[in-house]
Amino acid sequence: MNTLKNYLILYDAECPMCSIYTKAFVNTGLLELNGRASYQETPETACPLVDRQRAVNEIALVNQTTGEVSYGIQSLFKVFAVAVPFLKPVFEYKPFLWLMSKVYAFISYNRRVIIPAASEQYAYQPTFKLNYRVAYLLFTCVLTAYILTAYVHFMYGLLPVGTSYREYVVCGGQIFFQGVIVSIIAKTKKWAYLGNVMTISFAGALLLLPGLVIAACVSLPPLFYVCYFMGVAGLMFLEHIRRTKLLQLGWTLTISWACYRLLVLLLIFLNR
Repeated sequence: MNTLKNYLILYDAECPMCSIYTKAFVNTGLLELNGRASYQETPETACPLVDRQRAVNEIALVNQTTGEVSYGIQSLFKVFAVAVPFLKPVFEYKPFLWLMSKVYAFISYNRRVIIPAASEQYAYQPTFKLNYRVAYLLFTCVLTAYILTAYVHFMYGLLPVGTSYREYVVCGGQIFFQGVIVSIIAKTKKWAYLGNVMTISFAGALLLLPGLVIAACVSLPPLFYVCYFMGVAGLMFLEHIRRTKLLQLGWTLTISWACYRLLVLLLIFLNR
């Protein structure tokens, strides 16, 4: 595998996701051993042509010979094109580049709610884009509801299956309900919190996928799937506590989140 030489990729030190994948670039030989550095710890004089705010939003790749800078998906494709030369025409194909730039932006502008930073102490922070946050909420809501709709069938007998759209209403209701609560107690953190809470829901849904795989292979009683679901719900509850602490939101939202879940469960049993 070829290595991109004399280039420096500048990643966000507060972003665990950025740190992990740029370190993987170095460990796999895509970049040289000194081919990565955090922009927070890199003097502006070392890379004078880098737009610092843009580098926060779109990872910057600096040609250390010419000083030329590329950003975002173009930075990543430049690394991949050297590592896998025969795919270079694909990485330069404009429709594909445009599509992947949107995917990259979708992840980048939501990365702090996908994997939250332990702290946000540096001057430059990712720009908030409402359209990408709303898209993220809709994306996670739909996929979470889809997985839950499939999973709830295996708890039949202990939990009513309900209509095909029930889980979509539950997920959408969660966004609305928690959105109202967070708007009352910490309006400035509303979109950050909602992004985090839907990441928790989506992660919980993904943890249910092994249960669906098991169901496809063997026949187990509904009690097994209920217990597995409750175990996942417990992990989600703990993660909600952790993330609200990082956001400095206290216990109110965790209590309201749990109350919403209990209310939904009660309504499901009352309408069985």
